[in-house]
Amino acid sequence: MLRANLNDIQVFMAVADAGSFVAGGLAMGLSRSAAGKAVARLEQRLGVRLLNRTTRALSLTDEGREFYRRGLQVLASVDDAEASVAGAGGTARGVLRLTVPAAFGRLVLLPLLPKYLAAWPEVQVEMSFSDRLADLVDEGFDLAVRIGVTAPDTRLVSRRVAKYRALLCASPAYLASRGEPRNIDALAEHQCLLFSSRSQKQSWRLRDAHGDWVRAPARGRLRFDSGEALRDAALTGLGIACLPDFLAAEALAAGRLRRVLAGVEGEEVRIVALYPNKRLLEPRVRRFIDLMVEELSG
Repeated sequence: MLRANLNDIQVFMAVADAGSFVAGGLAMGLSRSAAGKAVARLEQRLGVRLLNRTTRALSLTDEGREFYRRGLQVLASVDDAEASVAGAGGTARGVLRLTVPAAFGRLVLLPLLPKYLAAWPEVQVEMSFSDRLADLVDEGFDLAVRIGVTAPDTRLVSRRVAKYRALLCASPAYLASRGEPRNIDALAEHQCLLFSSRSQKQSWRLRDAHGDWVRAPARGRLRFDSGEALRDAALTGLGIACLPDFLAAEALAAGRLRRVLAGVEGEEVRIVALYPNKRLLEPRVRRFIDLMVEELSG
């Protein structure tokens, strides 16, 4: 089979993103006819249909969805290759619009801004602090940083920038009144404070005494869509929370929270950067992602 042309792949992905040959072609600087011919050439080379075409709409076939997913990886690799030889030539400028989790953004990302702004004086930063999963494309964000998620849709590329360990924590007052759980199964007898939003529901995975990962019987009457609210509820004595170590560290050091089942290993928490798939990633976005990886991934 002949190797597919990269330009045709980019046109196909632009058409899939836009949902039409007209808009997809416009995004690539092509006419509707040229965009349609590029996709037809790609389908002919691959020997499969990538798009279902009707008079009213376009939709991806199963093969099209898989090829789109692989195409994101291809374009990300192209970006990486260009960046590896571009050196300092790609000057970061403009407005970096990003959305970050409230606690992680305040405790971990804000301290990175002085270094970023000093290195790139032509950049301005607009940072939204929210644990809500924003729609990057529709809401105009360049970048999202999220905890424990991967790309929620095919329009986004994800890259891990850091990792942290999840810790079970409760206040001394709660443990004094309810007692400490003896093992993972005993968590069923306690009030567990859970993260829950429209798009995410937290489950607790812990490594038991045999070294096996198990889903803990975490049940409770309180659920929050904010990591800081979870921590504050635990501080208030409302139950046991499963928190990233960066969020619990200060309260643990001060004795206002205590580890629960300290000998049990919690799941690794992945911090990922999510950004819209584009032919070229703007230098201001790439430089901030690179800074996070450099400072946080150790």
